[in-house]
Amino acid sequence: MKIQIINGPNLNLLGQREPGIYGTESFDNYLPELRKRFPELQIDYYQSNVEGELINKMQETGFFGGYDGIVLNAGAYTHTSVALHDCIRSLKCPVVEVHISNVHQREEFRHKSLISAACKGVICGFGLDSYRLAIEALKK
Repeated sequence: MKIQIINGPNLNLLGQREPGIYGTESFDNYLPELRKRFPELQIDYYQSNVEGELINKMQETGFFGGYDGIVLNAGAYTHTSVALHDCIRSLKCPVVEVHISNVHQREEFRHKSLISAACKGVICGFGLDSYRLAIEALKK
């Protein structure tokens, strides 16, 4: 089974950016833990701050890559991108939306996701463990 994790804008700064919200661990440090926990899976990782590059990666993964699922943390694009929504709807593999923080405990504008309706499910508020929970959901 192949899983693609895709992180959006500013998530390259995990561990440094707003540690009170996002924690102190970088995703590069967390990824080996995920791979160790799921040795039977191929887990690939991609991050971009550019919306079009996220769409290109999802299309590559969801159409031609032979992946079984995508774990997507679209960051702020979650709340603004109809283009990501349309892309997710077109894919052949399921997408699980992930957020590190509980977006419903934060600013009002973060309470609305434009991509949730296109995703298999949504996981938020469990820190980096949200990614593990998303992978568990895709394994079922």
